[in-house]
Amino acid sequence: MRRLIVAIAFTLLGAATAYPKTWRVIDGDTIELGGEAIRIANIDTPEIKHAQCDAERRLGRVAKAELDRILARGTIALTRGDPSSGRKKDKYGRTLGVVSVDGTDVGEEMVARDLARPWSGKRRSWCNKEE
Repeated sequence: MRRLIVAIAFTLLGAATAYPKTWRVIDGDTIELGGEAIRIANIDTPEIKHAQCDAERRLGRVAKAELDRILARGTIALTRGDPSSGRKKDKYGRTLGVVSVDGTDVGEEMVARDLARPWSGKRRSWCNKEE
């Protein structure tokens, strides 16, 4: 696990609090901050564990590694909740939120690098680019 300072942004309070936390990347759109699973709400990345094809698994590994590099650049901020739906948790019990590093939206950066898609409300195949 990595150790760094994480700023948690509380939407209701509009304030950020910085304190030491541990973090690790689970896959391209899921991280763990201080033992809490966080699903990055605004993106969808290829699966690693449940990939539907080898190409998806390979791209999933690349996305995971790149997310790790992005998070290591600076202070992580989490704005809890899915901005499009308002939900706080996903069906697996993970906290939904928008993650940024030093003010840069991590999801948008992953999309710009072609390692993620904007979240459309449902998963789409990474094995067939025609979808």
